[in-house]
Amino acid sequence: MAAPSGTVTFLFTDIEGSVKLWESHPAEMQAALARHDEILREVMQSADGHVFKTIGDAFCVAFDTSPNALQASVRAQEALIKEKWPGGIKIRSRMAIHTGSADPRDGDYFGQTLNRTSRLLVIGHGGQILMSDVAQDLARDSLPKGISFKPLGAHRLRDLGRPEFVFQVESLGLGSEFPALRSLDSLPNNLPQQLTSFIGREEVLADLKALIGRTRLLTLTGSGGSGKTRLSLQVAADLLDGSGDGVWFVDLASLRDPALVAATIA
Repeated sequence: MAAPSGTVTFLFTDIEGSVKLWESHPAEMQAALARHDEILREVMQSADGHVFKTIGDAFCVAFDTSPNALQASVRAQEALIKEKWPGGIKIRSRMAIHTGSADPRDGDYFGQTLNRTSRLLVIGHGGQILMSDVAQDLARDSLPKGISFKPLGAHRLRDLGRPEFVFQVESLGLGSEFPALRSLDSLPNNLPQQLTSFIGREEVLADLKALIGRTRLLTLTGSGGSGKTRLSLQVAADLLDGSGDGVWFVDLASLRDPALVAATIA
């Protein structure tokens, strides 16, 4: 089918904990991933979904309508839950649906709608389907029997200035109880809300996150106004994953007495 354009509904998926599964069950995961991909492609195509990108175990699919994306997500989750996976491993996929303006270019899509979909995906859990406010509103009037929406409230998403009111898709064939969403509101932090998106500097971000994993203290230096604080806040938000004691921001700019640094941090 032709790639949808204009107002497009995106369904993003990935497998929760896939890195650990590959480490502990490499042979089983090879067969499981092949079957996972087969299931998703079959379901997406049957719902008129356009699979425009796969990255590892992640699927990015575009639909002309939100109801089609909703139907595909539920059918895909049901199929994954029923599947007998090799070696007794469990493949649990998280899914996110969002609708907005987008146009295809060179076989891919670009823009803010995709950014919001990907940020919505990362706050979810395996077996869970999340929908943005606009996506669920467009699907509400044509809900299939047995499917409903559970409101989960407004959540701040990483690197996005406007919070998103999130809904969980519920159906008899799906799980209904999940941990709290991994949004900035639910995880321990005091990171200030950013009013603009962080664009570019992907290599620098990757380098900083790698360095933080190898040292207890990392210092960024540069001229005033070069973006050190904004960069550090972005790294902090990206590293906020629910493990440990959270991520915390302490502003020392106003201090003039070095003796106050430790007390301020404490």
